Amino acid sequence: METFTPDKLLAGDYPAVTDIVVIDTGALVRGTLLGKITATGKYIKCDSAAVDGSQAPLAILAEDADATAGDVNATVYLSGAFNQDAVTFGGADTAATHRAALRDLNIYLKAVA
Repeated sequence: METFTPDKLLAGDYPAVTDIVVIDTGALVRGTLLGKITATGKYIKCDSAAVDGSQAPLAILAEDADATAGDVNATVYLSGAFNQDAVTFGGADTAATHRAALRDLNIYLKAVA
């Protein structure tokens, strides 16, 4: 039997909408900010320095996903309020890097005390 350990990723009562996407590569943890590669439609860690489409944030990973051996399907959040300190960003990105773009997607990053 698995035990649930709260990680405080969700922050507030804003409705969280989910979907399933294809993760392209790597081992990613719950809370990773994702962007989509334009050429393949697959998702990877969002990094504002990228030039393949994944520089634009689109979703937050809802579960750990290990795509080191090949593509995997994973659940993502398409909207909701999230603890900015529990979100994993790519490169040198921070919550401030993506806050405005995420607001347009109804994804809100909040400081949680």
